[in-house]
Amino acid sequence: MLKTEINTVATLCQLHTDLSDEEIQKIQEVVQNLQLIADLNQANVFIDCQTREKKHAIVVAEAAPSTAKSVYKNPVVGKFAYETFEPAVFYAFRTGKPLFLNHAFTQEGKKVEQSVVPIMGVHNWVIGTLIMEKDNSDKLQNQNKLKALTEANETLSELLLGMAENRPFIPEVIEESLFIIDQDLRIQYSNPAAMNLVLEMCSMECKSGNLFTTFFPNLEEICLRSDELVIQEVTIKNKVFQMKKIALVQNEQNSGSFIIFRDLTELREKERELTVKTVAIREIHHRVKNNLQTVASLLRLQMRRGIPEESKVHFVESLNRILSIASVYEIILSNSQNQDDVEIVSLIEKIGNMLVFSDDHEGKTIMIDYSGPKLFIKSNLAVSVALVINELIQNCVKHAFTEMNEGQIHVVIEEDASAIRVLVKDNGIGYTSTMKPSLGLDIVKMMIEHDLSGHFEIEGTSEGTVATVEFPFTREV
Repeated sequence: MLKTEINTVATLCQLHTDLSDEEIQKIQEVVQNLQLIADLNQANVFIDCQTREKKHAIVVAEAAPSTAKSVYKNPVVGKFAYETFEPAVFYAFRTGKPLFLNHAFTQEGKKVEQSVVPIMGVHNWVIGTLIMEKDNSDKLQNQNKLKALTEANETLSELLLGMAENRPFIPEVIEESLFIIDQDLRIQYSNPAAMNLVLEMCSMECKSGNLFTTFFPNLEEICLRSDELVIQEVTIKNKVFQMKKIALVQNEQNSGSFIIFRDLTELREKERELTVKTVAIREIHHRVKNNLQTVASLLRLQMRRGIPEESKVHFVESLNRILSIASVYEIILSNSQNQDDVEIVSLIEKIGNMLVFSDDHEGKTIMIDYSGPKLFIKSNLAVSVALVINELIQNCVKHAFTEMNEGQIHVVIEEDASAIRVLVKDNGIGYTSTMKPSLGLDIVKMMIEHDLSGHFEIEGTSEGTVATVEFPFTREV
């Protein structure tokens, strides 16, 4: 092995892996014997190391035999290897165990017989894999494999595996573990993923003729069922699989079964974590709502105990702001489908009805109505929207109808391609720019500009006042 090739190994490892200098040196020591190994075994030999993310591997060294024809046309050093096409390599990385005479495909799509041995570092963990690949295009081997499939059920096997005589590759590269068993539950065929599953679960080698129940005794009852199709989740040594058993029928008689295992362990774990997080989030929302209502109750209690008349309006305004925020969490808790979405029309209606119908407004009759599409926004935006709507409707109730006995408020929600627009209209005395600024409008402007990244306008019209709030929004697909 040339010095330049040894240096290439170090460069690739430093760029793409998290191996230490000591571990890289260990890889380089193996590389020095790579050509000898290739010539001795008349096979192509490679060293793969996992990338930092552990999702892929990279070929850091290779040697083609001088004693036999290479199975590769082009060099592959520096190319990435993926678990879908190299399951044996990643099995060795995960378990530290070797795997011999596994059927695989080269990066150029040629079928080979592959053996993988882990390279252990000084701390006894896998720092790389030594891979040997031999040409496995012997027609007799393919014919024997096709014969095993045909005897089980040729027509159904071709349908399920997409197999043609000259292209028996689909079962070899798919991630699911595939078995064909006969009536006596003996294995007639298993793909590489199935062989790896047996090795990982049972530390045994899977061969044709083995009893399926030797490896999976708890699945015997499912295998013996007469149903044409059985789909069931099963647990094997703390791992969860979806098991499909498809009856193979030949000449109107059951000739065995086609069994597929799909690993659901990671999916079920994520579902469990999501459920725990959902419950936790719901509990947080519930506590926030209760805390806000407690604060509101304390304010009401203070008001009943007596406060100066000039302070009463400020207490009422603060109470309404707190209850508006609480409305967000009440709506979230009433939504069983999503723990973080708030329907904006329902929120505005709840706040508006609270402000308009909870007081006699000095004998005035005030009505309010709402219109708009059903839109959901995230809870953090909903709190800001709730405060803004509270201030705008409260402003109408307090100032718009001072010289009137009756008043009408319209709240209109509109949506375009990239924004939500909320219009609060009243038929009151009308807004003019000379009016004294209020704390409520200052709160509105601040919330819209800083929290919603939108803009706010208020203007008087011939019919009263229109306040317009607009902020960015994209409907989730």
